[in-house]
Amino acid sequence: MERKLSARQMQMIALGGTIGVGLFMGSTSTIKWTGPSVLIAYGIAGIFLYLIMRALGEMLYVDPDTGSFSKFATEYIHPIAGYLTAWSNIFQFVVVGMSEMIAIGGYFEFWWPGLPAWIPGIVAITFLTLANLISVKMFGELEFWFALIKVVTIILMIIIGLGLIVFGIGNHFHPIGISNIWTHGFFTGGFKGFIFALSIVLASYQGIELIGVTAGEAQNPQETLVKAIRSTVFRILIFYIGAIFVILSIYPWNQLNNVGSPFVETFAKIGITAAASIINFVVITAALSGSNSGIYSASRMSYTLANNGQLPKRFLMLNRHGVPFYSVIAISIGIFLGVVLDFIMPLFSKGADNIFVMVYSSSVLPGMVPWFVILISQIEFRKQHKDKMAQHPFKMPFSPWSNYITLAFLTVTLIFMFFNAETRISIMVGAGFLIIMTILYFAKFHGKVKVD
Repeated sequence: MERKLSARQMQMIALGGTIGVGLFMGSTSTIKWTGPSVLIAYGIAGIFLYLIMRALGEMLYVDPDTGSFSKFATEYIHPIAGYLTAWSNIFQFVVVGMSEMIAIGGYFEFWWPGLPAWIPGIVAITFLTLANLISVKMFGELEFWFALIKVVTIILMIIIGLGLIVFGIGNHFHPIGISNIWTHGFFTGGFKGFIFALSIVLASYQGIELIGVTAGEAQNPQETLVKAIRSTVFRILIFYIGAIFVILSIYPWNQLNNVGSPFVETFAKIGITAAASIINFVVITAALSGSNSGIYSASRMSYTLANNGQLPKRFLMLNRHGVPFYSVIAISIGIFLGVVLDFIMPLFSKGADNIFVMVYSSSVLPGMVPWFVILISQIEFRKQHKDKMAQHPFKMPFSPWSNYITLAFLTVTLIFMFFNAETRISIMVGAGFLIIMTILYFAKFHGKVKVD
């Protein structure tokens, strides 16, 4: 493969991977559980995600290779850990890509009512597949611009919101202030509601580890990765917490269900009549970004599995641009199934309107598997590379205690997700997938994996 991803592209890839459609369409699912204290939930989750990224960064600095955390899991835990990590990543990003293809048809209906939802889906997946086959540089450039659109929209929303809050711009110059944050309650769902919200917040950060998958194709990987990891988590925190702070200041949290998209309403307040169309365009780019990242990440994990002899050798074949051709095609076909499901499901089930949520939520548990293996791998990594630790410039803070605390936090969150009726099914689907892949590993590959 070719090292063609720049620091500029890698930082935007990491940002774009975690800023999804959910933020633009309201974020009400987290706010309804715990009210304004969701701001604290985003802060706590952000701290633990920063520790996970630092653990990953410490290992990548020494070994910046394609497959990253799957490769580390194989080397420092057990081959089955690497196998499950790679398949969890593939499952997560194929499922997210499928859900984005389902959603994109609905977004285009905003402009063209009656347009069959499968048409935008086919156009989108064809475009993204071709872009990923052309070169990794093309993927990086596309992802840079997709992420930039999301970031600029959030920044504008925060600036406009602060204008409303501080100066009353768009509200006849009567400042709104920030009293809505505490006037209608702060910890509105108690401890239970806060923990439930925390689990949904954690799910919204999934994809942040994508920067690790890009390590094998990054220019000057050590310098690039350190810069991207240091800046990315704090930027994501600013964007999420900043946007939600503005939303909760302008709109009472218990009235958000009546607002629709707070982004649309906030832009409309200052007289931008095309606000709905602007945000619709942004969520389309967000959906394209999610699928674009999915094709890239899952195809590189397929390449890693093939390298370990756990997929046919054809998945190792690179085209003349240094892209794993069969891996990209296979993942794109998997994501295309979302378009097929969107077309077929309504013919068999009247309750298929919520197919986007059904598909997307099943990715939550597999999406958290890389975080567990990163934290566990790094503990063993330190033991095996004591000679490199003395001069290492990017060590994980307070390891191994920070690892143990973060692992405990992730475990407790998963337990609460199982007890929450709204997330229980998604956890069970993810657990079922992991059990099936574990059985498959012991049936086909146990004792036969030769790690290259």
